[in-house]
Formats: sequence, structure tokens, C-alpha cells
Amino acid sequence: MIDFKDRVVLVTGAGGGIGREHALEFGRRGAQVVVNDLGSDIRGEGSSDLAARVAAEINTAGGQAVSNNFSVSDPEQAKAMVKQAIDEFGRIDVVINNAGILRNRTFKNTTTDDFKLVVEVHLLGSAYVTHAAWPFMYEQNYGRVILTSSVSGIFGQFGQSAYGAAKMGMLGLMNVLSLEGRSHGIKVNCLSPGADTRMTALDKELGINPDKPRPQSHPKLVTPVALFLASEQAPTGMVIHGLSGRYLRSETYANKGIALSPDAVVEDLVENIDEVLDMSSARALSEPGNISLLGN
Repeated sequence: MIDFKDRVVLVTGAGGGIGREHALEFGRRGAQVVVNDLGSDIRGEGSSDLAARVAAEINTAGGQAVSNNFSVSDPEQAKAMVKQAIDEFGRIDVVINNAGILRNRTFKNTTTDDFKLVVEVHLLGSAYVTHAAWPFMYEQNYGRVILTSSVSGIFGQFGQSAYGAAKMGMLGLMNVLSLEGRSHGIKVNCLSPGADTRMTALDKELGINPDKPRPQSHPKLVTPVALFLASEQAPTGMVIHGLSGRYLRSETYANKGIALSPDAVVEDLVENIDEVLDMSSARALSEPGNISLLGN
């Protein structure tokens, strides 16, 4: 059985949905949990005591948890939630960057303010919280960081330009941090979830009720991925999907392509474009050594 006894876990956006299920399950498995949630709606507006309610559930069930309603998009508040973990429990072992908002519009109709806010909460917020925890993990030679990505970023989703950009940015952050953390036992991965939540309920055609999730699309079915990526057996630098009870991995591939002479022009590229676009012999770039494919 995977347990997290004596591990300290910070979960952002844990007041409801997927984050709540993460926090509760870590609490059941012995972790000391810092439950973070601004308490806002899916647009990032308003406030409530959602985090305190989840922490109370964990404590009532015999676990250990504290809560806060700090904003991940404020670097100082991000530091404060990590400081709370250190002050309360003495260390920080796992950071699950789950907090997020939505401002869905087509790119033509979105505002730059909305675009900026979505990126600030998802991508910069994840970076701020992870940056605050990183020195402690580095010093103790142990850490697990989970960045929440999405198929909206990895594969694209109509009307979610800001959200998709932020979620694809998680892969870039993961790729670098997984390299930088290797020598100090820090593993960094991306979780791409899919479940019935307040966010997915925005798509009226799906008929989703976040208060009564469909059994096969319950948020709790995403949590096994978070537990695995936070465990001793965790890999690093991987994207694992938990999509309504289905679990899979996606990867970046590249082909060998072609090499042209220094005096090549666009017509030379066009003449060989079929070979450039052919992915039949493409190879995964998951291991650092394989990046040399891009230089040969």
C-alpha cells in the first residue's frame, strides 16, 4: 500500500473538485496536508471557506491538515503557504499545483486582461509555489512536484487559448525542472486530468452536474495519478493522463528530418518537405540523450 506517513503535502485549489479529492486521499494515507484554496468561483472571483472545510474533513477523519486561502498568483502569498507548511509540520515534500480558473472565449473575443489572469493563475502560480518550495526540497534531497496540465493545452481545445497556452507551458516547466531536480531527488511531472467538475460543467452540451458527478467521471478517479507521481516510485519528466477512469501517457516525438547546406534557401526546404513532415520513424524525446536527434 502506498502511504505518505511523515510526508507533508501542499495541494493548491483543494477546496473542491479534483483538488479536494487529492487532499482527502493524501490525508487518509497519512500525509500532513496543507489545503489551499482562494475560495473563489471558476472565474477567480469571490471568496469562501472551502479550504477550511476540507481541512476539517481530514482532521475529523483522524488525519492532520491546516488550511489557507492565499492566492497562488501572488508570489508573496505563494511563499506564505509554503512557510505555513514548514512552520506547522517542519518540512515540505510534495507540491501539487492544482489551482486554476477559466475565462473561456475565442481568441478573437477574449480580452488581454482575461488572457493575462488565466496565465498568471495557472502557469505563473504553479511556478511561484514551486519556486517557494524548491530550496527546501533541494536542501533535504527529496521532493515531488506535480504540475496540472490539460488536453486543452497538449492537443488544443476550441475557445481556450489562454488556458491552453498556460497548460502547455506546464510541460516546458516540467521539462526543465525535471532536469534541474535530478541531482537532489526532486521529481517533477505533469498530471492531465479529466472529470466532472465546475470547470467541465461550463460545457452545457455535456450536461454535467459537478455536485453529482457521473461515477465513471468522478474527480476521485484522477487522484490515483497524483498519488503515484507523489510516491517513492514516481518517475520524472512525464505526462500522465487521468481521464474519467482511463490512464495513459503522452509524449513528445521528433523525426530525424534533413540537413541542408549553409547556403540553402526555402526552395531547398520545399523540395524535401515530405521527409521533414514524415513521422513514420519518429522517436520519443523523453530521455535527455535523445534530444541529440534534433541536432543530427
